[in-house]
Amino acid sequence: METKVVAVLNEMAEYLSVAQMKKLQEVLLKAFTITEAEKRDISNIDYLKLFLKAKRIEGCSERTIQYYRTTIDKMLGVVNDPIRKMTTERMREYLVDYQQINNCSKVTVDNVRRNISSFFSWLEEENYILKSPMRRIHKIKTNQQVKEIISDEDIEKMRDNCSCKRDLAMIDLLYSTGIRVGELVSLNISDIDFNARECVVFGKGGKERKVYFDAKSKLHIQNYINSRDDSNPALFVTLDAPHDRLRISGVEIRLRQMGRKLDLQRIFPHKFRRTTATRAIDKGMPIEQVQKLLGHSQIDTTMQYAIVNQNNVKTSHQKFIS
Repeated sequence: METKVVAVLNEMAEYLSVAQMKKLQEVLLKAFTITEAEKRDISNIDYLKLFLKAKRIEGCSERTIQYYRTTIDKMLGVVNDPIRKMTTERMREYLVDYQQINNCSKVTVDNVRRNISSFFSWLEEENYILKSPMRRIHKIKTNQQVKEIISDEDIEKMRDNCSCKRDLAMIDLLYSTGIRVGELVSLNISDIDFNARECVVFGKGGKERKVYFDAKSKLHIQNYINSRDDSNPALFVTLDAPHDRLRISGVEIRLRQMGRKLDLQRIFPHKFRRTTATRAIDKGMPIEQVQKLLGHSQIDTTMQYAIVNQNNVKTSHQKFIS
């Protein structure tokens, strides 16, 4: 293969400029690489397996990898063409049909688009395909809705109606730190520094950061730990023996049940995170520090929280304009 490439380059050297020669070499090498891939006759499912392995090595969580697997596997089950022959038109048709069949929102379809786009972009980077068919399918525009947060009154209602010390400590820690639910259930008792009122969490991609909790959270966490008689190192465990580490689904179910019992509007873990961020922004915390607190790699993600609550905009308008 290398001999053929060199022969072609030598033949064209007198007709092309240096820049053109470099481009020709790049195209030839890519073409021959794809030819080798074709010889191996990799199936669509094998491509998916290779992609998921790469994502696992990059540090993606098992939950994220499962989301990739489900989304892409569903697409491959509908679009039967070989990976290398899939076109932009066919992928656009798939997304349109997906939205109509599932009657889902633009946000959901865009999440599907993003996952499939990541898959094809990886295939392109690895030289399995020449060009991703998703390149010309851009982000789906969605209406920016004002997302709800948990009011101070509702937080107090949940605190007053907690049936056990674990739930009280869990609510206060979520509300005080703004951590993700995955970070919450991964915490060990040894991760907590009560003197400094801080703990170390590992966010997306295994990124380590410190988060901070208030005095109320400290007391409730200590009360919960002192009430336990198990030896599990996890900070939060199930209420029943053998007291296993609490899972994400366990937190979600518990908060949902509590919200319904108190007739509160949709209570789930991420709502606590959004509430903490909104409170910080409303009280004047610089957006860069909120980004650090939440563990966002891109400040654009943090900026989404800046438009959650319009109370700060109204207050500023009354102060500076009215």
